[in-house]
Amino acid sequence: MATTATTSVEDRKRLVRALVGRSRGFAEEYGLQVTNNPASLFQVLCLSILLRRSPDARRAVEPVLALRNQGWGSPARMARSRPEARVGVLRDHGRRGDADRLAGTLGDLAVALVERYRGDLRRLRAAARYEPARERTLLRELPGVDAEVVELFLREVQALWSETPPVADRGALVAARKLRLGRTAADLAVLAGGGESEKLAWLVGALARVELENTYDEIAR
Repeated sequence: MATTATTSVEDRKRLVRALVGRSRGFAEEYGLQVTNNPASLFQVLCLSILLRRSPDARRAVEPVLALRNQGWGSPARMARSRPEARVGVLRDHGRRGDADRLAGTLGDLAVALVERYRGDLRRLRAAARYEPARERTLLRELPGVDAEVVELFLREVQALWSETPPVADRGALVAARKLRLGRTAADLAVLAGGGESEKLAWLVGALARVELENTYDEIAR
């Protein structure tokens, strides 16, 4: 595997521009819009749960898109769906081995969001008083959500939830180290021009894709 040796500040900034220029974040590159509305936030959280359980991005994305296309793109609609129907969709889109468990988890997640936050993750954010540590705690209290899922979710929404940056998940940081862009989310924020920049979310998402899809050779060209 070839990696790009980036030693000078200008080299690193040049690579950052190249990475950001080929991506608008992780989820959006795979067809999921990342906007600050209840349905979009729920779909990103579902994607984060599936990514946590699969090294293959498409095995995570396709079931989420399929569930959305069935009309279950919001917590309220997912909560009303039949478990066996969710299982069928998941099995038809590559999740045969864990379809039953995932269908139960996503159903439980939807019900919890409806009961606790009226189906709106923005209410969770408000309940946390916009404090990142408290947001992470409340997110981890949801079914199927652990610390890694939280980081995957916040990686995607950090441009919208301005109190959370800088956030970089484990995969993005692995790529950053291999490409010599830094070792922490703070390092990446500096290269992106600041922690509140949308550019940071795009950069972190692009790095996550490079690591997940092992496209370092493309970056090196």
